[in-house]
Amino acid sequence: MKTRAMIRHPLLAASLGAAVVALPASALYLYGSGHTAKAAGTSAVVASAPAPSAAPAVAGLPDFRPLVQAYGPAVVNVSVRSVVKTSGHGRLPPGMDEGNPLFQFMPPGNGAPMRGEGSGFIVSADGIILTNAHVVDGAQKVTVKLTDRREFEASVIGSDAKSDVAVLKIDAHDLPVTRLGDPRTLQVGEWVVAIGSPFGLENTVTAGIVSAKGRSLPDDTYVPFIQTDVAVNPGNSGGPLFNLRGEVVGINSQIYSRSGGYQGLSFAIPIDVAMNVSKQLQTQGHVTRGKLGVGIQDVDQALAESFGLDLPRGALVSSVEKGGPAAKAGLREGDVILGFDGQSIESAGQLPSAVAATDPGKTVALQVWRDRASRDFKINLGQTTDDSAVAANVDGAAAGRLGMMVRPLSPEEKQRAELSDGLVVEDVDGAAAEAGVRPGDIVIAANGTSVKSVEQLRSVVSGSKTHVALLVQRGDARVFLPVELG
Repeated sequence: MKTRAMIRHPLLAASLGAAVVALPASALYLYGSGHTAKAAGTSAVVASAPAPSAAPAVAGLPDFRPLVQAYGPAVVNVSVRSVVKTSGHGRLPPGMDEGNPLFQFMPPGNGAPMRGEGSGFIVSADGIILTNAHVVDGAQKVTVKLTDRREFEASVIGSDAKSDVAVLKIDAHDLPVTRLGDPRTLQVGEWVVAIGSPFGLENTVTAGIVSAKGRSLPDDTYVPFIQTDVAVNPGNSGGPLFNLRGEVVGINSQIYSRSGGYQGLSFAIPIDVAMNVSKQLQTQGHVTRGKLGVGIQDVDQALAESFGLDLPRGALVSSVEKGGPAAKAGLREGDVILGFDGQSIESAGQLPSAVAATDPGKTVALQVWRDRASRDFKINLGQTTDDSAVAANVDGAAAGRLGMMVRPLSPEEKQRAELSDGLVVEDVDGAAAEAGVRPGDIVIAANGTSVKSVEQLRSVVSGSKTHVALLVQRGDARVFLPVELG
């Protein structure tokens, strides 16, 4: 299970021979009213057992037993064996460290054997299994264990690090399978269930609710995560997230944690995203994604006022790739993308996953806010490569009062920056500095209008009521900085 915040490294239930200790705890068992559940694709009816007399039924609480009985056997434990590279040397003698002059003469180490455990679930009766890419990353051997204690060596059909999805195959037939659901029908507050192997404890069941949908996490621009408060821990990685109908709606992938364990923030990859990746990995061995060719950032209140938007919404275009799909369609810096292929874009984080999920070469409609009016564009999407981004999400800076000294670019500076016009910031003070402007920045535009002279910039500022949005180039990156006018 990947963790974020204070701890930012992939977490598996990994060990070099550690033991798991069970601590005593009191338990409260809650049962819903008895009912029957029918597994899709079968005629078997699973009846819930009557609640024991010691634990009276509690109205309104769900009974997860039919779900677990029907689909728990399709959840597997994934054990991996790999070799972790050391810093280049084996165990050092007492008193020896890398600062010792004799360290360079120490023989290189060969790496330490490492075992880890994660989870997965069967999606095809002939042995196709989904899990997380980080579970099998660098694995030399992958073993899948079923609930009936059978074990199989698995082959990795494909793995996609950007979506954190991997596809495994075991040589088996007539296996129990999971049902797949539609994450788009999930509602915030809905009950969900996770089954996996936290800390190697196989087929552990935990439950909670959907906390939010469409979460965009740092460095994970391709996945609109499902956020839950289901207890997932190291070893839950790759396990399924079920709705109460017994359908898999996501793959448990990450947590935010300061301790490395569960703290109420869990994130799952929507199953439709995972299945699209799985299909491509199985048919073509790699994943292709649509490409728009823009850099974007969120629109805050100050930027919304600067561009005349009614509310802070959309994805603000801060840069346009030369020769890219967006540039060919006529998009430019300062445009705010409000809709993509019929989908409303409320925040910048929504756009990359929407573009990535669209086939390259498809012509899509964009709703764009420009010059205080809505416009429609048709764009033929390109295709991403391993080192190209769908859209780079750039954070804006806090607003402040305008106050800076600028001058026109010299011919040499224009050539170096590959710009025809712009104003270089000589000095910055007060609010402009608070807004994020730095000496050496190049101001390209203000409120969507290109600036070629100090007088032009002054004119735009004087015509603005409360804020001015400066498009600033710093090195190869561009970003809009909203500055509050005093």
